Amino acid sequence: MQAVANLVQDSMGPVPVAANPEYKHRPDGATMKALAWFGNEKVQIVDAPIPDISEDKDVILKVTGTTICGSDLHLYHSEMLGMQKGDILGHEFMGVVDKVGPGVTTLKPGDKVVTSFQVACGTCRYCKKNFSSMCDRTNNSSLMASMYGQRDAGFFGYGHMTGGLPGGQAEYARVPFGEVNCLKVPPGVSDEQVLYLSDVLPTSYHAVVDTRVEEGDIVGIWGLGPIGLACVKWALLKGASKVYAIDTQPARLAAAAKLGNVVPVDFKTENVTKKISGEVPGGLDVCIDATSFHEPKTLLHKVEKALMLETDVSETPNEMIWLVKKFGRVGLIGAYAGYTNHFNIGALMEKGVRFIGNGQAPVHLYWHEILNDYILTGKFDVSMLVSHRVSIEDFPKLYEKFDKRYAGVEKVFVQTQFSEPPAPGFPQLTKVDDWANKVL
Repeated sequence: MQAVANLVQDSMGPVPVAANPEYKHRPDGATMKALAWFGNEKVQIVDAPIPDISEDKDVILKVTGTTICGSDLHLYHSEMLGMQKGDILGHEFMGVVDKVGPGVTTLKPGDKVVTSFQVACGTCRYCKKNFSSMCDRTNNSSLMASMYGQRDAGFFGYGHMTGGLPGGQAEYARVPFGEVNCLKVPPGVSDEQVLYLSDVLPTSYHAVVDTRVEEGDIVGIWGLGPIGLACVKWALLKGASKVYAIDTQPARLAAAAKLGNVVPVDFKTENVTKKISGEVPGGLDVCIDATSFHEPKTLLHKVEKALMLETDVSETPNEMIWLVKKFGRVGLIGAYAGYTNHFNIGALMEKGVRFIGNGQAPVHLYWHEILNDYILTGKFDVSMLVSHRVSIEDFPKLYEKFDKRYAGVEKVFVQTQFSEPPAPGFPQLTKVDDWANKVL
């Protein structure tokens, strides 16, 4: 991505990445297991200092559950600017409160909580509207400000472009503004049911709500990883009459087909535009891109990516613009981060397409609703997303398998020494080395 960094510097002057202030650590020197980044496809478990209270409103968690996300692969492949060797990864995690700062009054040691992947201050103009992903105060990255004109909130474990906040793929984690960024878990609810309130459930829900899926709509969803599969479920719950689910993996296509009136489309064996335009000649009402920017399909984009001439690929957005109806809605919840080539801006304008960058999902806007109206009522069965359970020591091997799409690896619950036993209906503990060595 150096070409992109040079482009920014040439046009806007130097853009040094601001360093995040040092966290305080336990004075006794105690350490924890944590997953750290050391370069392209290089992650390893390290003994890291256990964080301590640094600010009055901090909360320190014993992590009881964490996971790997498709967007973590952008870090794994060094596709995000602002990574530094030794950064602790992980933006989806939950735990039990270990310590609280003197300014914390609503949480106490022993409380079970899930965190949002973003860190919100709770008091800025965005946080007052529960737009937690757009907090003005928790990301000090001058690089992001130079590239985007504004900064998102700080994100856990996603490098210094998002604030340099150590992540939760670890045994302990510090949560700034802990009362704002921790959601108490009701008694009797398992870790597996609520862990994904940290990201995947609010992110997928936001994509469907923000792109305005309505009763009777015909919807196309590109990419059937956990985010995309959840988008299919949310679209049906919001009243979509039919969903076209586009991917290449048979297991993912089959999982989507089980959810209701879903038409699976394998883009390796079928022409997506020909199939959908033939069956829906007026165009789709809504298209949602739940894919990611690091997998170009055509040779042209593969070459441009290899030469660092673009960071992101416009193939899926162009396909959606072509297939959506006039004045239809196209949403991007897939993790785009920089620049793309060959974008069909003419079709966007001429068709009057509502092209919506959904942004990083404001978790705080949705997590109470999702918990109370969908998880606790059973309308959304979280177990459909979870494929495996492993121990934190297996994280480096998990990244490799997840990247290569081995053994149907989707959402994986990663346990620590503080975790509860597996809940009924969710996977039992396995070792990555025991999984079938089969690329799907």
